[in-house]
Amino acid sequence: MTGIGKRFGAVTALTAVDLRLFPGEIHALVGENGAGKSTLIKVLTGIHPADTGTIRLGGQPVRFTGPQQAQRAGVSTVYQEVNLCPNLSVAENIYIGREPRRAGLVRFSVMRRAAAALMSRMGLDVDVTARLGSYSLAVQQLIAIARAVDLDARVLVLDEPTSSLDAGESQQLFRLMRRLAGDGVAILFVTHFLDQIFALCDRATVLRNGTLVGEYPVAELTHKSLVSRMLGSAADVLEQIEHEGTQHGGPSERAAATEPVLTATGLGGKRNSVEPFDLTVHAGEVVGLAGLLGSGRTEVARLLFGADRAATGTVQAAGAAAPLRSPRAAVAQRLAFCPEDRKTDGLVLELSVAENILLAAQAARGWARPIPARQRAELVSKYIAALRITPSDPKLPVRSLSGGNQQKVLLARWLVTQPRLLILDEPTRGIDIGAKAEIQRLVLSLAEEGMAVLFISAELEEVLRLSHKVEVLRDRRLVAELANTSALTVDRLMETIASGTAS
Repeated sequence: MTGIGKRFGAVTALTAVDLRLFPGEIHALVGENGAGKSTLIKVLTGIHPADTGTIRLGGQPVRFTGPQQAQRAGVSTVYQEVNLCPNLSVAENIYIGREPRRAGLVRFSVMRRAAAALMSRMGLDVDVTARLGSYSLAVQQLIAIARAVDLDARVLVLDEPTSSLDAGESQQLFRLMRRLAGDGVAILFVTHFLDQIFALCDRATVLRNGTLVGEYPVAELTHKSLVSRMLGSAADVLEQIEHEGTQHGGPSERAAATEPVLTATGLGGKRNSVEPFDLTVHAGEVVGLAGLLGSGRTEVARLLFGADRAATGTVQAAGAAAPLRSPRAAVAQRLAFCPEDRKTDGLVLELSVAENILLAAQAARGWARPIPARQRAELVSKYIAALRITPSDPKLPVRSLSGGNQQKVLLARWLVTQPRLLILDEPTRGIDIGAKAEIQRLVLSLAEEGMAVLFISAELEEVLRLSHKVEVLRDRRLVAELANTSALTVDRLMETIASGTAS
């Protein structure tokens, strides 16, 4: 792929991106959320047409109009979510849409023998007559890959295949990947686990903000250098901050005597969530969560808010035991959560600005006790003005606002409830510079007024600028707690993320 460019309306998703794959290699495609990985894959497989650039397969120019055409040419993709039919047998899934037939009837015995031969060739011990849903997610993933290979794949794209697998299941997948590479298949491996890149891959292509950072032999990289290329250098971030015109010199010192608002002890999620961790957040304190995509940042937030059920550990809110088994229980303890995907998990896009702002407060009262009309108007007007939401018309549908103003509406919804702890997951992602600066200033002012804030961001400089202490996550483990002193720099934070230790 050479010079690939792609726009969606006014948004540029890819700019002049190159990607080379060679037979028999495992090639990593890496970058944070929004780097352009998914868009590049969708251009490759014909889901999105490229606006600029060319694609050559085996030296010949190609332009796919859809995934099926790409499959016929030898480019197969296996996504993070297995998109097969669990109610059908393994054999039926492998040959779905291309079943061997005679006189219009499916030849099941022929299909089963062919499926069994394929499983044997792939080194998989699977009963092809069994229902696919009777196998673990890991085995289903392997069967999906086997199906892709049986389509005569020359290029196999694996998009986050290990995100739902445990260590043993991942090793089973890696053995199959090495076998396929040995047979000459070019494998494009999208993952956020750095250790897997260094254990498996020959080369890596790094994307950042829709542009190509570079292509590198993995043997010539270190964990720290790869993290630096993914996130950008400290100098790049500082230059951006200077351009924004923000003058925050970091948060002021929190009074040491403030009470803990929330204390989690040994809190851990269910399978494939985060490992048990301890965390304390005090009144007036901003705690930053730092780590790469997939490190467990969002999982920590969801556990603390009760959106995911904890498997281990306890939580205390304001000094008292508080089992947070649901978001409703968390709201009752005056916790608030602005999720990463504001459009899917946060806002109700069909409702107005006013309705979205009042949603949490009304839910806390119960639907049988509507907020009086005058109080509704006063609250909406107050927070539209305080957060400078524009346009300021509360009757507008929230979907008509810019990303930055949508984020402000989501913040306003929770500020109306006057929370003790505000959990912010990537609150400045995908918004313009001005809105980003306003939200950062708001976080600092809320902390100065005594609110506790858990702040999650992929931008390490932003985490350092706002946080009193930083919790570092790697591979779904909390590996370090660092006080935000003058000794804590972006470089040291990157090194901690890369090494998994605070030394």
